[in-house]
Amino acid sequence: MTQGRSPSAAERAYETLRARILDGQVPPGTMLGESPLAADLGMSRTPVRAALSRLQSEGWIVIYPKRGALVRGLGPQTVAELAEARILLEVAGERSAGEAARSEAIPRLEALLAAHRDALSAGDLPALVRELQAFHRCFVEAGGNQVLLELYGRLADRHRFALSTAGAALFERGEEALAEHSLLLECFRDADSERFERTLRAHVAEDGAPREAD
Repeated sequence: MTQGRSPSAAERAYETLRARILDGQVPPGTMLGESPLAADLGMSRTPVRAALSRLQSEGWIVIYPKRGALVRGLGPQTVAELAEARILLEVAGERSAGEAARSEAIPRLEALLAAHRDALSAGDLPALVRELQAFHRCFVEAGGNQVLLELYGRLADRHRFALSTAGAALFERGEEALAEHSLLLECFRDADSERFERTLRAHVAEDGAPREAD
């Protein structure tokens, strides 16, 4: 969107539908119809059609002519690849973090851990997803490598989608995940890179993630 210009109807439709998918409001396997969406968003079918086409090009949906658009999940291979990419980048950030960067990051990690606990207590899924993502991003930020941070940013939408779609599973293992985050913080504080990587790999392996919709 050009700065200073009001978003078009197609842009508004795209941003709204994309947020609903990434936040788990429209789960994998849901069939979206142009007419119901247009009525819901208060616009004609033309901008909705453009928004759906854009979402399909990004891999979030599959359009079936005369039937609608099916919201996709993440297949097993994508889930595994996402997990491995995150691990590599977070471990690289932790290993590269100097003493000053660790000292600066620790108070933020502690605050995010507290916010994580609050989101669990409140049953607030959007807040929980935000805190989880921010916590893990801190390790990459601490490494000070802007290219790695950019690469990590490109994974953010898939990670957000995976966490949001996991939904109840995040709360079911909430205390366990909180303990794992506390251990990651301890390893980071101690600059114990080997233990950090082992803990992170075990933690990510237990994360819930959606599967591909049929």
